[in-house]
Amino acid sequence: MSKPLVVSIPHRLGREEATRRLKQGLSRATSSLPVLSVDEERWEDNRMIFRVRALGQAAAGHVDVADDHVQVEVVLPWLLQRFAEAAQKAIRSRGSLLLTKQN
Repeated sequence: MSKPLVVSIPHRLGREEATRRLKQGLSRATSSLPVLSVDEERWEDNRMIFRVRALGQAAAGHVDVADDHVQVEVVLPWLLQRFAEAAQKAIRSRGSLLLTKQN
């Protein structure tokens, strides 16, 4: 199994508000990325477990929401590992936007 891609995104929202925004934001984020679709999204307390599909490849991971940061961990299939750096930047950028903009 490949090493997971890990992205930590700081925020100042507190756990409850960050979780609320993430619950609303995943569907919006995927709608703006036509190559990405969500196969599963399941919440267990402050952890979202997900499976997504991009370019016909499935990836699975989880998002842990803490008081001051969100950590995304995803295992990419070998084909998508070539795009790991771009994926890391996109996750950090979209996550930061979601966790910093005013709602």
